[in-house]
Amino acid sequence: MYQNIMQDRFKPGTDLTAVANSAIVGKTFTAYAGPLKGGNIVVGPATAGTATAGVAKYDAKAGALVGIARGSARVVTVTAGAGITVGTAVEVGPGGKAIPATTGVIVGYAIDDADTDTDALISLAN
Repeated sequence: MYQNIMQDRFKPGTDLTAVANSAIVGKTFTAYAGPLKGGNIVVGPATAGTATAGVAKYDAKAGALVGIARGSARVVTVTAGAGITVGTAVEVGPGGKAIPATTGVIVGYAIDDADTDTDALISLAN
């Protein structure tokens, strides 16, 4: 049914059910993308360097409901957009993937090493 499912490793945060305003890839960062639709928050892929609404729990087509994982200190899998080493602060990179933070908003911290296009274990900042 769902494809490319994010693994929830620790869960002190609160999940959201949102509506995708465009196609969203699972295990990537999302951002708030418009006013409520049908009583649900509207999200889309996060833009590089920006703050996030959370991490998409699975792939979603435009207009579909999508689960969003969020919560400070929660550890989840996010696709790495570059090599990341343990303890590195991360920001949103191209395609909503996690990359080492340089000038963007810090959205989490790596708790293990990860190679490009693999699952990175990220402790979310919010």
